[in-house]
Amino acid sequence: MGDFDHFLEPFNLNNLGDLFRRDLDLHKIALIDLDANNQPREFSFADLDALANAVARGLGRFALERGSRVAIIALNSAEYVATFLGVMRAGLVVVPVNSKFPPAMVDFVLTDSDAQLVFCDSLNEPLIPSPLPRVVFNHEDKKASSSFYQFLDHGPFEIIHPEKDELAMLLYTSGSTGKPKGVKLSHASHIWVAKTRLGNNDWSRHRYLVAAPLYHMNAQAMTMLNILAHATTVLMPQFNARQYIKAIETFHCTWLTAVPPMIAMMLQEKDLIEQTDLSSVEFLRMGSAPVSPSLLEAIHSVFPKTQVINAFGTTEGSPVMFGPHPKGLPLPLLCAGYPHSEVNIRLMNENGKESDQGVLQIKSPGIMLGYHKPEGRNPPIKDPFTEDGFYSTGDMFKRDQQGFYFFIGRSDDMFVCGGENIYPAEVERLIESHPDVAQAVVIAVDDDIKGQKPIAFVVKRPHTQVSASELKTYCLTNAPAYQHPRWIWFLDELPLASTNKVDRSFLKKEALQRIKSSENNV
Repeated sequence: MGDFDHFLEPFNLNNLGDLFRRDLDLHKIALIDLDANNQPREFSFADLDALANAVARGLGRFALERGSRVAIIALNSAEYVATFLGVMRAGLVVVPVNSKFPPAMVDFVLTDSDAQLVFCDSLNEPLIPSPLPRVVFNHEDKKASSSFYQFLDHGPFEIIHPEKDELAMLLYTSGSTGKPKGVKLSHASHIWVAKTRLGNNDWSRHRYLVAAPLYHMNAQAMTMLNILAHATTVLMPQFNARQYIKAIETFHCTWLTAVPPMIAMMLQEKDLIEQTDLSSVEFLRMGSAPVSPSLLEAIHSVFPKTQVINAFGTTEGSPVMFGPHPKGLPLPLLCAGYPHSEVNIRLMNENGKESDQGVLQIKSPGIMLGYHKPEGRNPPIKDPFTEDGFYSTGDMFKRDQQGFYFFIGRSDDMFVCGGENIYPAEVERLIESHPDVAQAVVIAVDDDIKGQKPIAFVVKRPHTQVSASELKTYCLTNAPAYQHPRWIWFLDELPLASTNKVDRSFLKKEALQRIKSSENNV
C-alpha cells in the first residue's frame, strides 16, 4: 500500500451519497454485480454516479419534503447501491430494511420510520403494505409504472448539501430481543468513518468481495469506503459459501469482508477450496461477531499469506474504534486492538468507575445522533449516552498492560449460575480451544436450583469423533466447574440470523425443546 496523502486534498466531502472522485478515472469498474449464479454486470464509476443521479432526479416526482424517509428492502444489487446513494443525494433519509424480518417486523419498521416510499425487488414486494407506494428494481414489465426503469430520470443533479447533524440513514438493529431500534446516523458521522478508515492509504487497486446484506453496517460501510477509495466492489446478492469461494477466484478478489460465521461456513467447503485458486486474497476483515482461536487457525491454514483483521464496531458507535498499537506492538490473539487515535475509549465497572475491565464506552465523530422515537416504546428505550457524551455500548471488555482491548461478552448476555457470573463468549472460546471443535455457541436456560445454567451447540471439525462427555470433561479440566455446559448437542452447521450472525434466539428455542423432550423420555 502506497502513501496517498494527496488523495482527499482537493475534495470537500459533504453528502454521504457523493463520495466519488471525479478527478480520477471514471471509466474504471466500480461495481461488479453478481446474480445467484455469479454472472456479472459491470458498472464503472461513471455508470454508478449517473445511476445515483437518476434516482435522485426520479425522487423529485414524489414531492417528498427534505428529510422524508425512503425505505429499501431487497437483496444486494447495483440498483440497491445506486438508490442508497441517490436517496441521500436528494436530501432524504434512507431506511434499509432487513429482508429476512417476518412480515409483522417489516411492517413495524416501515411504520416506525415513517417511510413514505419503498424501493424493493420482486422477491420482497409482498412484504410491503398495500398503501405504500413502491418502486420495483427487477419488475417483470420494465414499462410498468412501478418499474425502477420507468422511475429513473437520467441527467445531471445538484446534490443537496446537508446541514450539521442532518440525518442520512436510519438503520434498524436486528431485533433479536424485541422490536428493532432505529439508529440515527448523520452524513457527517459516516463521511468521517469512510475518511478515517481510508486514511492515507491507496486502496484503489483492490477488489473487495461483499456478500453481507446492505441493510447491515458491515456491508454498507464497506461499500461506502470502496467508493471513496476508488476501489472495486464485487457484490453478491446474498451469502452462499460455494458461490463466495468461486467469486474469489473468478474476480481475483484481494479483500474479503464478512462476519465470522460466514467464513466458518466457507471453510467447511474443503473439496471446493482444494480446487480453487484463492491466492489473490491479501486481506480478510471480519467484524460484527467474536472470532474464535479455532477459526483463526483454520483461516491461516487456507490463507497462509493473508492478513487477518479482527475488527470491532457497532451500528450505534461506527466501525472505527480500534486500530494498531502506536508503538508497533503485534496484536495478541483475539485482540480487538488499541484505541484509535481519534476515538476516546474507557471501561466502566459496575460501580461506575473507570477500570481495566468493564462496559466499553466511546466518544467519536462516528457515533449515532441517538435512537429514533425512544419515548414511543413500551418500555421507553434507555438513553445510552452518559452525561459527558460517551456512548455506552453494553459490551464487556478488558484491557491488558500494553493497552490492548479484548472482548468478553455482552453485558446483557451475562447470566448468573449458582451465584457466579458467566459470559457465553468466554465459554465458547473455551470449547473452541478443543482441537476437534470448529464452532460453539453457548445459551443460558433456566434452572430451578442454579437460576440459569449453560448449554452448548457445537460443530465438530471434519473427520473427528469427539463426544459430549469428552467436551464436558475438557471444560471441567480447563475452567471453573460452574462454566461447563450441562448439555452439549452437535450440529452440522450453526443457523444464521438475518445479519449472518449466529441465530441465538432459534438455538434457545431448540435447546428448550430438546431438554423438554429428554425429560419426557425419562
